[in-house]
Amino acid sequence: MKSTAFNTPDYLKTQTEIVAYLNAALEDGEPAMLLEALRNVAQVKGGMGALAKATGMSRESLYRTLSRRGNPKIETVMELLSALGLKLTIARQKAA
Repeated sequence: MKSTAFNTPDYLKTQTEIVAYLNAALEDGEPAMLLEALRNVAQVKGGMGALAKATGMSRESLYRTLSRRGNPKIETVMELLSALGLKLTIARQKAA
């Protein structure tokens, strides 16, 4: 039986799926998870080149920003989300 590697962007076909995926990454609570999720979404939305063009950032800067060791400012995250047709919202945490 032949297996293939799991490629997350292959499963992000609709805006609804992308939003659910990013929300799940946020709920994980690990910043690196959100950065990885944003990289995957960028790949679906035309790649880093398209995101660089939309934000005015260089591709190299985007790769650094969205790396596991990246530490982007909130302004940068909001700019990236906006370029991807998304926005950051806040919701009340459910009581335990």
